[in-house]
Amino acid sequence: MLETRNLTVRFGGHVAVDHVSCAFAAGTLTAIVGPNGAGKTTYFNLISGQIAATEGDVLLNEQSLGGMPASSRTRAGLGRAFQLTNLFPNLSVLENVRLAVQAARGGKHLRGLNLWSIWSDHKALSMRAMEVLEAVAMSEQQDKLVANLPHGDQRKLEVALLMALDPLVFMFDEPTAGMSADEAPVILDLIRQLKRDKSKTILLVEHKMDVVRELADRIIVLHNGQLVADGEPNTVIALPVVQEAYLGIAPKEVAP
Repeated sequence: MLETRNLTVRFGGHVAVDHVSCAFAAGTLTAIVGPNGAGKTTYFNLISGQIAATEGDVLLNEQSLGGMPASSRTRAGLGRAFQLTNLFPNLSVLENVRLAVQAARGGKHLRGLNLWSIWSDHKALSMRAMEVLEAVAMSEQQDKLVANLPHGDQRKLEVALLMALDPLVFMFDEPTAGMSADEAPVILDLIRQLKRDKSKTILLVEHKMDVVRELADRIIVLHNGQLVADGEPNTVIALPVVQEAYLGIAPKEVAP
C-alpha cells in the first residue's frame, strides 16, 4: 500500500500540491488526471523524492519515506518512469538492462545507487536481463546502442529498466508522450502486462482519456494542487466538473 498524507509543497507563495491524502492499493492502476498546471507531475515528484515536501508524508507499506532521497525511495520499492527517457545512451540495450538488474540485487548491489560503480558481467545478471528484454520484445535489439534507437524503442527500454528493478510501485508520467500512433500501443501493452501482477501498484499520469478509460481501475483528479475527485473511472469521467473544467471534454463527448 502506497499512501500520501496531507502531502504539500509550496514554492514561495504558490501551493503546487495542497494537502493531498490518498492511498493506492496493490493490484490496482490509478490514473491521475487534470489540466496542465494542476500539480500532477509535482505530486509524482513528491512521491518519488525528486522534490522535498513542505508538509505531509509518503508511506509505503506503513513505513515513512519522508526525508528519503529519490535513490533510497527506489531501494524501498518505488519505480519511476519520466516523460523524458533516462537511459545510458552510449551503452547497448542489454548493458542498460543488465545494470538495472544488478542495481536490484541485494547485498552491496543497492538498487538506485551509482550504477557505474557496481558494474559486473556475471552470467546470472545477463540471463535475467535477457528475460526482461524478451518480455518487452527487445531481445533482437540487445546489441544496439541506445543512442541509435528510435524514440518509441527508448521508451520501451525505460519500461524494461523499471521491470528489471522489480519495484512494488510503478509510476508512469505520460508514458506515450511524443510517441507516434504506431509506437504508443507497444507501451500500453507493456503496462497491461504489468497490471496482471496483482502484487504491484501502478500510478499513471495521462492526458489521453481513451487510455485512461481502458487501463484505469480508478481515477483521481487534481486541480490547483488539490484532490477534487476520486473514484471509479466512468463515475469520475461523468462528473460535469471533470468533463468541462478539468479534462476539457464536453459532456456529449463522453459515452454513457
